[in-house]
Amino acid sequence: MTSPAESPALNEQLERLEALCKQRGWTIGLAESCTGGLLSSLICARPGASAIFAGAVVSYARKVKETVLNVPLSLILANGEVSLPVAQAMAKGGRETLGSTWCVSITGIAGPSGGSALKPVGTVCFAVSGPGVEESCWQVFPAGGGRQDIQRQAALFALDFLLSTMR
Repeated sequence: MTSPAESPALNEQLERLEALCKQRGWTIGLAESCTGGLLSSLICARPGASAIFAGAVVSYARKVKETVLNVPLSLILANGEVSLPVAQAMAKGGRETLGSTWCVSITGIAGPSGGSALKPVGTVCFAVSGPGVEESCWQVFPAGGGRQDIQRQAALFALDFLLSTMR
C-alpha cells in the first residue's frame, strides 16, 4: 500500500474528509474487521489527524464485536459476521463506543480461505452511522490480487463511502 503522500487521489480524499469534518465540527470513528486497521493507519498518516479522528476498534474477533461494539450475538448467529446487519450494528456501536459524530464499519472475507458460494472471498460489507443517517452496502472485490489487495480495496471503498454519505 502506498502512503497517502504517494497517492494523489487518496491524499485528495483524506483532505476532503479533514476539511468537511473541521468545517462542520465532526469527528470520525472506525470499526474495522477484515482490514485490520488499514483505514485507521491511512487517516493517521496525515499530520493533524487528531483534530478529526476519534479512534478505531479493530474488531477482528467475534467476541470484540460483541463486547466492545455491542453487536448482539443473536444478530451474528442469524446473519454471519460478514453481513449488512452486522456491519450496521458495528457502525452504530463504534459511533457510541468512540463518541464520534460518524463511524464507518468494514467486515468481510479477505481470504485466501473462508469464502463460500453465497459469500465468496472478496465479499465485504460496509455501513456508515452518523447524525440521522444509517447507510450500508456490500461489494465483492476481485480475489485475484490476494488478501492485501482486497484489504486495500475495502479500505479505499470505505473512505469513499463515508465521504459520499457525509455530503
